[in-house]
Amino acid sequence: MTPRWRRTRRLTSVAAAVLVLYGCAAQSVDRAASPTRAHIAARPGRPGFVVAAPHPGRDADTDRIVTEIARRTGFGLVVATASEAQAYEQRVLEAAQGPLHFYAEIRGIDRPGCAGQLEIATVGVDRELAQRLRALAELIRDAYLRANRDVQRLDVQVEPAPRDGILRLPQRALHIELPRCDRREWRETYTSILADFLAQAVILPAGR
Repeated sequence: MTPRWRRTRRLTSVAAAVLVLYGCAAQSVDRAASPTRAHIAARPGRPGFVVAAPHPGRDADTDRIVTEIARRTGFGLVVATASEAQAYEQRVLEAAQGPLHFYAEIRGIDRPGCAGQLEIATVGVDRELAQRLRALAELIRDAYLRANRDVQRLDVQVEPAPRDGILRLPQRALHIELPRCDRREWRETYTSILADFLAQAVILPAGR
């Protein structure tokens, strides 16, 4: 299944890994100051690393998800409620504060009910790294769901994306799509899954 280009050991060990990776040096983003009212709001964080919600109006709750991910990872943050492509790209580059090393965007899948997968499309990722990203997402997902058995278990799909639009700019990018229920009823759990996944995905080396 291909994402639509026109329209995430144990839980304690996962959390500990993220703390070791970023520690106190990571810059945080205040959830209470979420920039969802602006047309395109950007906030700098870790230089070169950005997480974004390109269409939170259409993809409900993605703005809340990325704001929390930015707070936990220290990544720069971009939320666009309405924009032109050129203006959006400029705000992403402002949040990156220089070369865009890693860009992740969260989008929604609006299929009937709660059907769907966790779909991750990649740029700058070879086949070996894609397999490791999928394994990492599944490992983190399973760790969280062992403690949250009522939350839907999404299969993880990882495949390449075309390097066009905003995805032509970063060295590495992940376009992530979540079904409606996982952005609403189970948002807290899947936000945690994605935050831990992205924090560790950025340090995975490329395959040989």
